[in-house]
Amino acid sequence: MTLALTPHATSKISESEDLDRIATMGFRGEALASITSVARVTITSRTRDHDEGRSIHAEGERIEDPTPAGCPVGTVIEVRNLFFNTPARRKFLRTPTTEQTRCMEWLRDLAMANPSIGIRCLGDDKVKLDLPPNQSPRERALAIVGKELESQLVEVSVDQYDNARGVLMWGLVGLPSIARATSKAQHVFLNGRTIRDRTVQHAIREAYRGLIEPGRHPTAVLMIEMSPSAVDVNVHPAKLEVRFRDQSMVHRAVYHGIRDALTQADVTPTVFSRLPNAGGPSAIMPQAMPTQPVEQQVERIVEYLNTNPKSSDSPADLRSHLAEVLRSPDLPSFGPSVPVEQPTQPASEERLLPPIVSNVQVLQVHSSYLLCQDEQGVLIIDQHALHERMMFNKLISRVTGSGTLEQQGLLTPIVVNVSSGIIDQFDELQELFERIGIDAAPMGPRSVGVSSVPSFLLSRNVDPGVFLDELFERVEHEGFVPSKEEALHEVLDMMACKAAIKAGDKLSESELAEIIALRDSTDRAESCPHGRPTTVRLTIEELEKLFDRR
Repeated sequence: MTLALTPHATSKISESEDLDRIATMGFRGEALASITSVARVTITSRTRDHDEGRSIHAEGERIEDPTPAGCPVGTVIEVRNLFFNTPARRKFLRTPTTEQTRCMEWLRDLAMANPSIGIRCLGDDKVKLDLPPNQSPRERALAIVGKELESQLVEVSVDQYDNARGVLMWGLVGLPSIARATSKAQHVFLNGRTIRDRTVQHAIREAYRGLIEPGRHPTAVLMIEMSPSAVDVNVHPAKLEVRFRDQSMVHRAVYHGIRDALTQADVTPTVFSRLPNAGGPSAIMPQAMPTQPVEQQVERIVEYLNTNPKSSDSPADLRSHLAEVLRSPDLPSFGPSVPVEQPTQPASEERLLPPIVSNVQVLQVHSSYLLCQDEQGVLIIDQHALHERMMFNKLISRVTGSGTLEQQGLLTPIVVNVSSGIIDQFDELQELFERIGIDAAPMGPRSVGVSSVPSFLLSRNVDPGVFLDELFERVEHEGFVPSKEEALHEVLDMMACKAAIKAGDKLSESELAEIIALRDSTDRAESCPHGRPTTVRLTIEELEKLFDRR
């Protein structure tokens, strides 16, 4: 037991080659020793082979000899008075609520990575976490991210493993409708280790490109396994960052695994999920707000501020503390507490949803939205957003197939006034221009002459001068990096937006039928390239709730 508290005494490294295949969470043998150096630590342990246990106590650099102790089989580690001997470090601790929140985040990740181990956590005399042992990875993930999200999570599975290299991956990813404002809902594990890796995070973002709005972050739980020799975990003190020997392989596996799973799922959001405070018809027809819960919450806030009159918390910490106070179980939340009823079916009845009609009628509303039905309910379609997605996919297909878009020469070059900054980086823009079918050259210190433009723009009656003005403005003011692949997507998105049907355009019956028919064969038709939805569904169940039939 003394060795467990001695620095570097339990190293997992026996030869230098072991550093290339680290399979344990740590390897230097200094975790307990580091904790012991700044805290009062007691370890009590007994094995099944012994009738009595042993207990050892340490304070800072002083380690006492083990003594006999009566205890059950197992090990208990107590850590008290953290940083008791380093007051300068203790001064930088946040409030107990903030530190407890950080500990809980770490514990949840640890629990998610080890579903076979039961975990129970107490804080402030309350059970903060209680997870039974021997859960499946899916059960453990849902217990932590929220069982109520199960219907909005899609399973991901990748098997590209051959012992020496490759990737095994299982996980759950959220539908675009539950994307968050931060990336805190993303949990990535490598061989049971929590990681924060840019390669994996970029692959996740790219898999959702065009499905969620910029600035939103998808929900994801990913369990990745690969040979320890294929990854270096010794690049960050906390082992959060890793370095893959083949980053492109990992990126492809994560990207295609998530993208394929989302392609097979129905990601069309429902009407209620798009409304503020969504949760059912009450979001449309709010009930009266009771005053008593609000008064109680005000009292709770006043009580907190009175007990912490000189709090030096940052605004972010203060928000976190107040949120914790307001989440207290003995305090009602703002607004009425209305349980969300789950749709139920009588056992004696089999419900038949309306089938897709082959010659379905399409209604155009205010020359902007299209209404039709599918097997689950009523579809409400934004005609501009859907057509923009179709145009974007068409352009991507052309560029991927031939490498460039078709050009149309102009009888008279278009002269576009630009800034000197555009002229300075014009050589960098040439490759992008060639791919999208633009032939241009500087004509002076602040002007560019364009002799050819994409024939696609002319076929859709788009003014190339207006398009070019907007393109150069984006390059100059929005941190546009023309050398990256994302730049090509942004420019093609601009072209698709200009060329698409606009809100207010009256469509003929044949045009309505054509756009609906093409929707079924369009990849990612549920959202436009910006990530906004093209379609929302009002399900039969939601309709029946609105008319008090459920």
